[in-house]
Amino acid sequence: MNKPDIVCIGHITLDKIITPRLEAYSPGGTAFYFAHALAGLDHSGFKLVTSLALSEMNAVDDIRAEGIDVEVIPSRRSVYFENKYGENQNDRRQRVLAKADPFTVDNLAPVDGRIFHLGTLLADDFSLDAIRMLSAKGIVSVDAQGYLREVRGEQVHPIDWADKLEALKYIDILKANEKEMETLTGTTDPRQAARILADWGCREVLLTLGDHGSLIYADGRYIEIPAYPTPDVVDATGCGDTYMAGYLYSRSRGATYEEAGRFAAAMCTLKLGHSGPFRGTEADVRAVIDGK
Repeated sequence: MNKPDIVCIGHITLDKIITPRLEAYSPGGTAFYFAHALAGLDHSGFKLVTSLALSEMNAVDDIRAEGIDVEVIPSRRSVYFENKYGENQNDRRQRVLAKADPFTVDNLAPVDGRIFHLGTLLADDFSLDAIRMLSAKGIVSVDAQGYLREVRGEQVHPIDWADKLEALKYIDILKANEKEMETLTGTTDPRQAARILADWGCREVLLTLGDHGSLIYADGRYIEIPAYPTPDVVDATGCGDTYMAGYLYSRSRGATYEEAGRFAAAMCTLKLGHSGPFRGTEADVRAVIDGK
């Protein structure tokens, strides 16, 4: 059997989303948003590996109904997030009402693929040993967000990534937003932060900067990706996961860094205009890029 081109590994969560316009309950997490983002694209080379409680298995059924290959690692509980946004969608307050079992070397050992995207939600989701093991099999892509969140009681507290200098030796692609890059590197300058992260071992650094677009640093070059305008921002939850789905999808098909970044940014613009995950097609994304 052929290896999947992209394997996303992460928990599907139960999310309570509160914005000035709506209050809703929905499945969430990187696994959920990433899988649905690829559902409208050519997902023949994609596999999702997730972990959740039986009570949330309907979310897996919905993803499988889209034709996505899903492997489930059972967990005693599902992650339960409360995400509260103000008028500025770049600002989010979180509570964690339940945690799932972490992914381990043993339960990930049978997983194979060319690119592994680790959708971290909390600091203990993936151990350093798990990253090291996956790096021996293929390209490792990581969203830094979870490594910078520690749960105390129900509150999410920002922390630095204790193992970052060792872990980044095994991570080929790293995504972080403005706040995360500052926590990791101590600087608010995206170019300086990207260079620091690359010097620590990452081959491709992706920094998402909200309505200022994104910055990619790879092969010693800075590539600035503009944010495409959206007529109405409805829901930013899962936007970073959508960005990574679009970026890795494009890169796995031979796109340049700039082409992949523009594709990812266009997917985010379409996602921002609707509540829930990205539901578009590749033609929809191309239309945004072409200004149609």
